[in-house]
Amino acid sequence: MTNAELLQEGINLMFAGVGFVMIFLLILIYAIELMSVVINRFFPEPVVIPPTKTTQPEQNDLDRLRPVIVAAIAHHRRQQGIK
Repeated sequence: MTNAELLQEGINLMFAGVGFVMIFLLILIYAIELMSVVINRFFPEPVVIPPTKTTQPEQNDLDRLRPVIVAAIAHHRRQQGIK
């Protein structure tokens, strides 16, 4: 084989490899898109209802936890010997 024939075979092999990779990637893209459509069709995302904004329960939580926090700090200070 001459150098020209070898170069031609190398170029043919390169284009064949690039072609196969391109076809594989296109098939992969369409397969992922198809899976996305199927999953969204049979398993739709649930509708999330946003919670109503009320400040009262948050204040109740703080009022309820305040004695617990104070007792924990006092207990820690007693254990450490801190006044």
